[in-house]
Amino acid sequence: MVTPVRVFRKLEGLFAVYKPSGIHWKLVRDNIEANLLKEINAAPPPAPKLEVRFKALPSREPGTAKELTMAAIQLPVLATSPQVRGPRYRTLKVGVGHRLDAFSSGVLVLGVGQANKALAEFYSSAVTRDYTLEGEFGMATDDFSDTGRIIERTTFEHITLVKLEKILAMIQGGHQKALITYSGVDLQSQEAYELAAQGILHPQSKSPPILKGLRCIHFKPPHFTLEAQCVNETQHYLRKLVHEVGLELRSTAVCTGVRRTRDGLFGLQEALTRQHWTASDIQRTIKVHHSMLKDLKKADNSGHAEEDAQLEQHYQQTGTGEHSTVSITGTGSKQLHSAVKEATENAPSL
Repeated sequence: MVTPVRVFRKLEGLFAVYKPSGIHWKLVRDNIEANLLKEINAAPPPAPKLEVRFKALPSREPGTAKELTMAAIQLPVLATSPQVRGPRYRTLKVGVGHRLDAFSSGVLVLGVGQANKALAEFYSSAVTRDYTLEGEFGMATDDFSDTGRIIERTTFEHITLVKLEKILAMIQGGHQKALITYSGVDLQSQEAYELAAQGILHPQSKSPPILKGLRCIHFKPPHFTLEAQCVNETQHYLRKLVHEVGLELRSTAVCTGVRRTRDGLFGLQEALTRQHWTASDIQRTIKVHHSMLKDLKKADNSGHAEEDAQLEQHYQQTGTGEHSTVSITGTGSKQLHSAVKEATENAPSL
């Protein structure tokens, strides 16, 4: 029998939901917490505890002297009954990872129970987050969004896709240099070039917002859409980025929408929409995430085994212990990508 305790244990893990625009992340968390508490407490309660009591029985033979006869019987302990004690779970610790402000939408990662420890590690790690940024040329506001107070209007007919892409490449080049600096790798080394080309550089310490990738995916003036891969960013910074792109093009621009499409391993495919914020759907996506972590660990172990084999072969051929960092990181990167893709494709069957 599935008891409330067993339901709760299956919910301990990380999962992602899709936060709509215009809703605060606290409201999303409270909504999910209320749904989970309701479903956990709706599970059949465990069998009530019994206690032994002695009951006096009357004498069965008439006309004889009354004798006290005691019998041992088992009765349920009323103090443990749900009707007396109330719901078993009244609070549930649901944590939120990298938050989204009220005017942003997209992937929001949460954790339940003991998984909040893993959520804290995930929050402090330098994982890459992907965004799509909607922009509009021709005006500037005090908060860089289309809902702010308009402070300037400009022309934009001179802006072309070629000019926009040139500015984006210039911005990304500056951030690429900052990424190498904060990654603790020698800027002039071949290792820095190869790691940057493979996209596996990460800041080793707390750094300012860094763009690992920036490109235009839609351009129809005055509207345009950018795709960005970031580390240590905020949604306010991303809106300001759209504003600065407009200034670099000798115009102005406001951000009309910020949507997070990926947060580490969690993408839009794994994010639960509002109608699926239920215990059964959350259990399913937590199971998928556990499967992905196992595949990643397996791929990492096999990658190390392949590294050792390559090093041993190289040592036998050259008699030295030197090796190429490029070949090792390249192999591990492909295996991790393959593992994540395989786990994601198998998600609906779980």
